[in-house]
Amino acid sequence: MAMKCALSEELPVDEYLITEEPYYVPVGNEVEIFTAAYKNLLPVNLKGPTGCGKTRFMEYMAWKLQRPLITIACHEDLTATDLVGRFLIKGESVEWSDGPLTKAVRAGAICYLDEVVEARKDTIVVIHPLTDDRRIIPIDKLGIVVKAPDEFMLSVSYNPGYQSIVKDMKQSTRQRFVAIDFDYPPAELEKQIVAHESKVDENTATQLVEIGQSIRNFKHHGLEEGVSTRLLIYAGKLIQEGIESKEACRIAMAKPITDNPDLQKSIDEIIAAIME
Repeated sequence: MAMKCALSEELPVDEYLITEEPYYVPVGNEVEIFTAAYKNLLPVNLKGPTGCGKTRFMEYMAWKLQRPLITIACHEDLTATDLVGRFLIKGESVEWSDGPLTKAVRAGAICYLDEVVEARKDTIVVIHPLTDDRRIIPIDKLGIVVKAPDEFMLSVSYNPGYQSIVKDMKQSTRQRFVAIDFDYPPAELEKQIVAHESKVDENTATQLVEIGQSIRNFKHHGLEEGVSTRLLIYAGKLIQEGIESKEACRIAMAKPITDNPDLQKSIDEIIAAIME
């Protein structure tokens, strides 16, 4: 029996709309830069260490611009088919199902490729036609080209601290984006963020941020990455749940970022000195 081929009924993108304002504290003029890029149909690259607020910033901008946000977590097994779409067998028919990138293009959504350098280079080439004046996505399996509406925006993020010959963004991709640098917030802003997100008091938030900044000084002395704002918030949440403060800091800061016993001991000493 011959199988029929059809386009599947795609789910509406309303589920990707962010209806409540995410909590985000601007550090500089990143909101204005992103807004200007969106208005001028420019793709944006967010560069910064893990846990410094890039994803929250994307959620905030999607809310502010009132566009659906479709996020794709990049990894080494991500294929072009995963992004664009594939044929699926359903009963006696074969249906085409859009991938998240195609769905975002059709809907005029913001598509966010998180940690883009984790994806294979042959996969990332798929986004090239969307990041120049063409703003199209060819769907070879259907023999069609989909033109992105003005509302569509492509954004990527990556951590420059993990750059290597094997995992880095090619210049042919890098120069298709305007770039916004992110870093951990200044101490006063970070205290505000930690207090708001974890519900700890001001004094505890101050201590957590002081610990975090001290640990970050180890980055050039054996530590691959500094402790993120996210981990400071995790520590605060554990403290709010009744976990002893020093233990909460060890669980949320020392143990996740390194397995080196000497570094863990040094971090424990910092925690003990500040969380008196």
